[in-house]
Amino acid sequence: MADGGEGTAEVLMKALGGRYVAAPANDPLGRGIEAGFVLLDDGETAVVESAAASGLTLVAEDERDAVAASTAGTGGLVVAAVLSGARRVLLTVGGTATSDGGREAIETIKSGGGLQGAEMVVLADVETAFEDAAVVFGPQKGASPAQVEMLTSRLVEMTTALPRSPLGMARMGAGGGIAGGLWASFGAEVVSGADYVLETIDFNRRLDRSERVLVGEGQLDHQSLDGKIVGNILERAKRANVPCHAIVGRCGLAAEEVLKAGFASVQTATTLDQIGIAAGRAARAT
Repeated sequence: MADGGEGTAEVLMKALGGRYVAAPANDPLGRGIEAGFVLLDDGETAVVESAAASGLTLVAEDERDAVAASTAGTGGLVVAAVLSGARRVLLTVGGTATSDGGREAIETIKSGGGLQGAEMVVLADVETAFEDAAVVFGPQKGASPAQVEMLTSRLVEMTTALPRSPLGMARMGAGGGIAGGLWASFGAEVVSGADYVLETIDFNRRLDRSERVLVGEGQLDHQSLDGKIVGNILERAKRANVPCHAIVGRCGLAAEEVLKAGFASVQTATTLDQIGIAAGRAARAT
């Protein structure tokens, strides 16, 4: 499963068929890396993960810099995908180290010849508004409280130069605002990444044939329920009256919040053995 964050390209490639295309890129701090994208079997659709070039995992914890981190590498991968012949680019925008509103990606795409008529669909992993991107995600990207305030002002100021404003709209803050920047600059469609993936793999049909659902999450918290895959699966399971059990590394929800959310159970497990034991308990639950 995936929701627009890391791994989305692999999930879609397994579901639809395709191949990985290597391409040089720059990481969030401008260092050259080898990255790439997936070209699906239809020959016209490319899946580009922002995390492949602009991902938080590409930057060591002690060098995270939410102010300087750039989406230029993501823009370069989009250009490479278009030049490969893609007429449709699915851009997944979760897991980035950036908070630049997509400014650098926009400039890179423009300098690389633009989208050349290709359609762009952004798969967002959160519901966060554009102007809230730094407030919600800046701290985990290394931003201090003062920097969060500065980044927020920078995002809002950036909108004055865009063809249309992404302010106040859900999902536009995904990827540090890259979703909103690309929507405003290139008319990209911004959709729920979780919904897109789940519909692609025909999840509801699988759900109808299931006795229970198990979901996993490194840390279960309020963000998990805000447009991400765990919350989306939970809501679908509740509608289908199928119990949903969560196995997590850490639970940041209080017991009453877990109950209110509708989980059948939430268990903490941090090793493979513990995960196996937790899955066994979920399987035996009535």
